[in-house]
Amino acid sequence: MSDSAAPIKFFEKKERVFPKRVWGKYRKLKWAVMIVTLAIYYLAPFLRWDRGPLAPDQAILIDMPARRAYFFFIEIWPQEVYYLTGILILAAVALFFVTSLFGRVWCGYACPQTVWTDLFVWVERIVQGDRAARMKLKKAPWSLGKLWKMALTHSLWLLIGLLTGGAWVFYFNDAPTLLDEILHLHIPTTTLGWILALTFSTYLMAGFAREQVCMYMCPYSRFQSAMFDKDTMIITYDEDRGEPRGKHKKGESWDGRGHCIDCTACVQVCPMGIDIRDGLQMECIACGLCVDACNNIMDKVDLPHGLIRYDTTHNQEERIAGREEKNINTHILRPRTFWYMAILSVVGAVMLYSLVNRAPLDLHVLHDRNPLFVTLSDGAVRNGYNVKILNKAYDDKYYRLKVEGLDGYTIRIQGAGDVTPDNLHVFADSVGHFRAFVTAPKQNTARKEIRFIIEEVGEQGAAEMQTDVYESHFASSNH
Repeated sequence: MSDSAAPIKFFEKKERVFPKRVWGKYRKLKWAVMIVTLAIYYLAPFLRWDRGPLAPDQAILIDMPARRAYFFFIEIWPQEVYYLTGILILAAVALFFVTSLFGRVWCGYACPQTVWTDLFVWVERIVQGDRAARMKLKKAPWSLGKLWKMALTHSLWLLIGLLTGGAWVFYFNDAPTLLDEILHLHIPTTTLGWILALTFSTYLMAGFAREQVCMYMCPYSRFQSAMFDKDTMIITYDEDRGEPRGKHKKGESWDGRGHCIDCTACVQVCPMGIDIRDGLQMECIACGLCVDACNNIMDKVDLPHGLIRYDTTHNQEERIAGREEKNINTHILRPRTFWYMAILSVVGAVMLYSLVNRAPLDLHVLHDRNPLFVTLSDGAVRNGYNVKILNKAYDDKYYRLKVEGLDGYTIRIQGAGDVTPDNLHVFADSVGHFRAFVTAPKQNTARKEIRFIIEEVGEQGAAEMQTDVYESHFASSNH
């Protein structure tokens, strides 16, 4: 082999996609979804929700120092992580359900990667021009005009990234307070680090990675076909109507030829850079822009819409078989969607029941491991316990601690002052930690099952107040 031979290239360099501007029904829908989702993202931290004088009034807040998560009337404590698990299950199954019905509409309309990429492309188009102008600018040599346009584009991208990172940290802090600190340049170091990191990641993902995130980084594109069946709505090209394709001049007959004029408008507007006429592909995010582009062309050549459209494989098969359009059934209710709805209903019902019956009081007791017990000089046995009382209410409470299943016992609470088992004070929305010693006569068995009972002490009497029970044991020597 000659030393001057060119090196073999096994992989082709990924060409940048320059989506062309298009207007139509689905483009309008994408704009509407973008405006709504961005408004929710940027404004939600400033919504207020009155929880009382001793609780934060931010409607959506993840309070890391206090280890709490607030979502309007819901408050989640660290030990209630199962609520987060339920939310994730609901979100995943809901995504599967929607996908089985309408394909990858989440990817095409509401995915954050899609929303911010659309926003960045819009900025790029405003500054640099539409598809042809941007492609020409990329190939052009560097000049003052090109430098100015590129600098303005990237500056606006960084500004959007900064606003994105700034909005994200509001969910973890009191938004008005943090906004005032940012405006006065008194930003905590950790907060500033998160803002800069999210600014850079938004700039990188929406400005440069774009469709490559969907193609190579997102696992959803890899397994989404497992949720498709013959009745899933997908973007389709009517090959029977469109082929054979070819250029068309006004006034020419359509006899013996398809309605596709091979204008490649569907390819030029695709944010993924694919040709939908080649069939359904993994990269397709079902955004519908190719449908708008094709329909606009059909209007120009006086042909009906629908050469490219949302359709199902079942419909296509019915149409090929010669059945009338009115007899085509999309089968929305089918076994796959039934099971998704059943899972959503069961998980949602369990979470709703748990939230409605969620007790504002929780008790945890941990028995000492070493030593398990201490034998006193009078022969009595003492066990030590660490007691945690979770007061989930938004006002201070007093509690009484009792033991059930143990005769002749006494309880002593370790601590200064007048702390007694009948007067345990726990601050609002906090955890009270107490060291309790239970003393009782020597038992007949080495281990006796007991129950700790906590009762709220109030003017109305303990019987009408909140209570909780925790099962434990009392260790003793039976020798």
